[in-house]
Order: sequence, then C-alpha cells, then structure tokens
Amino acid sequence: MARTSTGSSPGSPLDLARSRAIPEDASARERELLEENARLRRITTALMERVESAGVAGGAPYAAFEHAVLLAEQVRERTETLQQTLAELHVAKAEAEAANLSKTRFLAAVSHDLMQPLNAARLFTSALEDHDLPEPSSRLVGHVGRSLKDVEALLGTLVDISRLDAGVLAPDIAPFPVARLLDVLAEEYRQMAAARGLDFHYVRSGAVVASDLALLARVVRNFLTNAIRYTERGSILLGCRRHPDGLEILVGDSGPGIPEAQREAIFQEFQRLGVSRDAEDRGLGLGLAIVDRIAGMLEHPLRLASVPGRGSLFSVRVPYGRPPASPRSSPAAAPSWQGDALAGMRVWVVDNDPGICEGMAALLAGWGCRVRTATSPGALEAEADGETADVLLVDYHLGDEAPDGLAVAARLRERQPGLAVVVITANHDAAIKSLTRQQGYGCLLKPLKPLRLRMQLIALQEGGSA
Repeated sequence: MARTSTGSSPGSPLDLARSRAIPEDASARERELLEENARLRRITTALMERVESAGVAGGAPYAAFEHAVLLAEQVRERTETLQQTLAELHVAKAEAEAANLSKTRFLAAVSHDLMQPLNAARLFTSALEDHDLPEPSSRLVGHVGRSLKDVEALLGTLVDISRLDAGVLAPDIAPFPVARLLDVLAEEYRQMAAARGLDFHYVRSGAVVASDLALLARVVRNFLTNAIRYTERGSILLGCRRHPDGLEILVGDSGPGIPEAQREAIFQEFQRLGVSRDAEDRGLGLGLAIVDRIAGMLEHPLRLASVPGRGSLFSVRVPYGRPPASPRSSPAAAPSWQGDALAGMRVWVVDNDPGICEGMAALLAGWGCRVRTATSPGALEAEADGETADVLLVDYHLGDEAPDGLAVAARLRERQPGLAVVVITANHDAAIKSLTRQQGYGCLLKPLKPLRLRMQLIALQEGGSA
C-alpha cells in the first residue's frame, strides 16, 4: 500500500500549516481568536507529522488504526457467528426436549393401551391357576403366566426409564405400614423362590414409613428379582433393620456375590450381574439403574454389601412416618392368603373394558366373592337394583366421555355411605394417587397383581386401611 500524506493542498480548508492573515480592521477580540486558531493549527500539524513518522516504513500512516479496525470487524463477525450457533443450539435443545416429552407421552399412552389387555390376560391366568387342572394344563398356564409377567416387566421398565429421564415421574409421599408393602412381596417371591428350590425367609416389621409406596415397591422388587435370578442354591432373606434416622429394608441372598470392581457399574444402564442361570431371562439390564434413580428422587440411601462366593445384601433406608391420629385396627399377624378368607364378600367392579370385567369376575369368584361387573356406572346401578356391596373396584379412566373413577365412587357412596372403594389405574400420576388417598380410597396400579388385590380386600374386610 502506498504511503499517503495527511497534508492538504494549499488553499484548501484542511491546509493546517498555512496561517490566515489578520485583517487590519480586526478588533482586539478577533485578533486574539485568530492568533489562538493559528497556534492550534501549528500544534495539530506537529501531531499529525509525529503520527506519520511513527508508521512502519512502507506502511500507511494509520496502519495501527486500520489493523485495529480489522480486528474489531473480525471479532464482530465471529461474535455474530457464535450467537447464530448458540441460537441454533437453543433451537436444537428445545426440539430435543419436545421430542423427549413427546416420546414419554407416547410411551405413557401406549402403555395404557397395552396395560388393558395385559391386565385382562393376567387376571384370566391367575383365575386359572386357582382351579384344579390336569398337570399338563397347569404347566401350560404357568408358562403363560410367566410370559405375561415378562411382558409386564419389560413394558414397565421402558415406561419407567422414559418417565425418569423426562423428569415427569413425581413421587407421592405418604405414611403407611411397611408390612402393607412387604407382606404381599414376601408371599409373591416366596412362591418364586420355592419354584427354584430356594428357601425364603421373611421377617415382618410393624414400622410405619413415609415414602411413595409404588416407587418403593419398584425398588424392593428389583432387589428380590435379582436375588432369585442369580442365586442357584441356598436362601433369600427379606427383612428390616431399625436405625435412628429410618428403617432399612434389606434383601440378602446366598448367591455368587459381586466383585468390588463391579459394584458401581451394575447401577448403570444395560449392565447385567454376570450370567443368569435362567436361559429365558429377558432382562434389559435396567433394573438397578432404575433403582438408583428412584432412590435418588426419593432421597432414600442405598447400600450394597457383598462377599464373592458367599452372597450379597442390598438395602434401602426409608424415613419413618407418623401413623394416623386414630388408626384403624389391623391384624397383628400377616393376613391369611389361603382358604376362604374372602368368601361371601360382595364386590362391584366398574371398568369400561369388557375383558377386564370378565377377568375380574373369574378371579374374584374363585376367591369366593359375590361379584357384579359393569362397563359403566349407569349399567351397574341398573343391574344392582337396590343391592348393596362391601367393596367397589373402579377403574380411574372410564373413557373420554365418562366421569372418572373418583366421580363414580362419590356418586355410589352417596347411595351407600359405608361402601369401601379401591381405584385401579394405569396412570402413575402422583396427583391421582394423592387425591385417591385424600378421599380415603385404596389405589392399585395396572397391570393388577392378584396378590396385591387380595391383600387389599382382606384388609378392608378385617377393618384395616386399604
């Protein structure tokens, strides 16, 4: 670039070096101003000459200024590019979050639709298991039941992990006797352990804890499932240990144990505890990952102790809860699961799925209950024709154009104030569970577990809480 000069052509307005002549008729004030103007011109000329002399040889006189302007332009362009990139990232993040939420809603909707026929199938197989069947038929029914349990476990795992990732699974914390949870789990897993030739020991506790019953059940179920899955011989233990800051629920086994190096990895997604002896095991390796996230959300500390070759012990510590001011009487011992404990109980069932109504009728009739089912509250009232019931089992979602189960229960209780109510739902929303509890109703989640239902009905019959 050629060197340019700051000097102006003679006579131009920018000719700083040339002084203007002072007119003879100028006043004293004008002379003073013209002299000051001339002095400032000389100073300006000297400064501009110094700037020119400071330039690099062969460079422009304002090279430093031009370089600064160039840098500023580059900074501006890169800032604009960065801002555009950040804006695109924000849009991409928003789209990803929307897609994740849409996926969660889709899985929730699909799970609800799938839970209906799955729930009906589980009810039918449970009813068949209560019948005296020939050995080949009984074995086939058992296979069907186990396959349905696998489907339920896989579907529940996918939905739970999706809800946890999306942050839409909120806990419903409430006090309850821990035996309400552990009694039914003990009976269920005692049968599973016996089928594998394992001893099952259960130490019952009368403590009251504060937690989300359904989510805590998910945690303990995973402990028990893994204990039975990986224990080839020996025993399983389910019990509790009291601590000043909470009740520790323990699940121990005499399995192969877990090496120290794997004790953190097993709580990560898609990690398996070695090789299961069950060739048909369809687990996804998400069980303990879900346990870890649920325990973190509930703020329930987990503990793992293991000796390779001797067994493992998993536990979760749950804060104590305050029992109701006027608790209902409850049996000191575990409820009786066998025999005719429910014989003669009058049970009404309202569900808009005819298959579930038929399955519930078959299951409850097998327990000796007198059952009346209907797909709508109007149909039930028309068929009952003045009859009364001991318990109402009502689905929460009865269709888009029908009232929900809580409204149906309130309507029937106006006619029969003493009617006990258990709401059954595939919706795990904490608000629904909380509202159900506030109304004094029991709440069961689909797919309905027959042992859990039986426990509810026995507790209601004996005057306990649902």
